[in-house]
Amino acid sequence: MQFNLEMDHEHYTIRSYGPGSVTVTVPRGSGDEGPGALDAVGPDATRIRQEVLNHSAVVTPLRLVRDWPPQHFDELRSDHLAVLVELEPEIVLLGSGAELRWPSTEIVAPLLAAGIGFEVMNTAAACRTYNILMGDGRKVAAALLMI
Repeated sequence: MQFNLEMDHEHYTIRSYGPGSVTVTVPRGSGDEGPGALDAVGPDATRIRQEVLNHSAVVTPLRLVRDWPPQHFDELRSDHLAVLVELEPEIVLLGSGAELRWPSTEIVAPLLAAGIGFEVMNTAAACRTYNILMGDGRKVAAALLMI
């Protein structure tokens, strides 16, 4: 699904998602252009940098973690979520893949211990919700397992 919204050139946003991929915009001047970063034209006809991710990732307004280890829900462990605590989000959106699947309390324990709110939803919903919360200026992290 492609989003058509005003482009935020200062933060990582999720531009589109689909089976096996999530496309994020790369902030201007960030110097953080992964190997797959490409020029694109935004809905407002401005040039943007975007990157297509084909593996699990964590997206925050100021950081993109391309190498988040779990590739499937069944691989998710508490230490994967402990990494998110270091990013200091207010809320974590856990995109569980194509289907909504709830992790055990032991897996989300690092978030609970740190007092970080979290929501579990399928990855498509997590992508949409991330852009809304990020656009509202929230310190959000979307931990996305591929659809």
